[in-house]
Amino acid sequence: MNTTLRRTLGLWDLILMNIVAIVGLRWLLTAARTGYGSIILWLLALVIFFIPQGYAIYSLSRKYPAEGGIYVWAREVFGAGHGFMAGWCYWINNLIYYPALLMFVAGNALFILGSQYLHLADSRLYIALFSLIVMWSVILLNIRGLTIGKWIHNVGGIGVWIPIGILFVLGFLSAIKWGPAEPLNLKSLIPNLSNISTWSFWATMCFGFAGLELMAILNEEIKTPERNIPKAIIISGVGIAIIYIFGTLTLLFAMPKNEIGLLAGILQSIHSLTERFELGWMTVGAALLITISGIGGVSAWIAGVARVPFAIGLDRYLPKALSYIHPRWKTPYVSLLVQGGLTTLFILFSVAGSTVEEAYLILLDAEIIIYFIPYLYMFAAAFRTSNRDLRGRISGAVGFAATAAAMIFAMIPPEGMNALLFEIKLIAVTVLFVGSGLVLYWIRSKR
Repeated sequence: MNTTLRRTLGLWDLILMNIVAIVGLRWLLTAARTGYGSIILWLLALVIFFIPQGYAIYSLSRKYPAEGGIYVWAREVFGAGHGFMAGWCYWINNLIYYPALLMFVAGNALFILGSQYLHLADSRLYIALFSLIVMWSVILLNIRGLTIGKWIHNVGGIGVWIPIGILFVLGFLSAIKWGPAEPLNLKSLIPNLSNISTWSFWATMCFGFAGLELMAILNEEIKTPERNIPKAIIISGVGIAIIYIFGTLTLLFAMPKNEIGLLAGILQSIHSLTERFELGWMTVGAALLITISGIGGVSAWIAGVARVPFAIGLDRYLPKALSYIHPRWKTPYVSLLVQGGLTTLFILFSVAGSTVEEAYLILLDAEIIIYFIPYLYMFAAAFRTSNRDLRGRISGAVGFAATAAAMIFAMIPPEGMNALLFEIKLIAVTVLFVGSGLVLYWIRSKR
């Protein structure tokens, strides 16, 4: 069987893919709800997590330039079993991630239709239908190949900047003319580090900075990856940091932190600002662009993550069918279809029996823990393979410590939730998914 993949991704495809995949406007909401002190937390996450992440990915993608990225790195450095668990956790986590991302996109899409439809943000039927239609449309387009699929990522990446630009400009003008909606003073800039929930928010910020490894998973579909990957890391990294830090600041200029919604707070803030400047018509355009950028993010993650079970399937630790390449479009179509089927179940499960916001929070907490398990492997691999590269050893050690700390902090229950019930759910979900991977590897390795 032909397993040749087509190299279709250039430098700007990678840059826009990184931006649309990593920049989660919902992370701005999480940060803004903690107040101005989140700016320092963003900078802390940037220095001890995001920068070490970029260096580790640069180093490992050069040493092991193969399709599969983080799975291949763990396999080559620590052995097949560790590689499988890194790949398994990375893949299964994203099956949890898609519903949470799609919920966010669905809530923002309602602003396109008008304020009379905003009540649907609490409708489980609407959220489920929107999520399923978007997800399957994206999967079918990506089966046709990255020649088509990459344009969803690219348009989404461009779509991030315009609404953020509106927020930047109007937010600063509003602060100059009327003062910040959230009072700003020296005390408000200092995060309350004695409050344990502050560190829980910081774990979410690290999660918001994660995702640069996605492009390395597509290594064999990138044009001259040894040159384009490091350039993409630097250029997109600067843009992502600017969006997060200044976006949080202008959100607080636009609205008091206690009034910022978790699912549609970006557009609430833009709507509030455009109304002040009698530019209400801009809200619909911003809503459309945010929806497009969200769909682009879904497409980028679905396209990239599907290559992990594809690579594991080549090694026969998952069914061989997952490694099948479409004879015409040269894409891992079976892996994409299986991913779609499993995500459908997660979407239906996530909206059943709870409010949309409760489901969103449960999914977010679970995915941080599971997603960062492969990151521990990545930073450990970067440290172990650095040899005489002091920067590689430092970035590996610092990144590993920051990731481990973020995983611990993510286990802190959100305010207002039953702590015992939260911990039981979180531990149960983690054990279920990690344990199922261990059992599956044991069965497949015996064969």
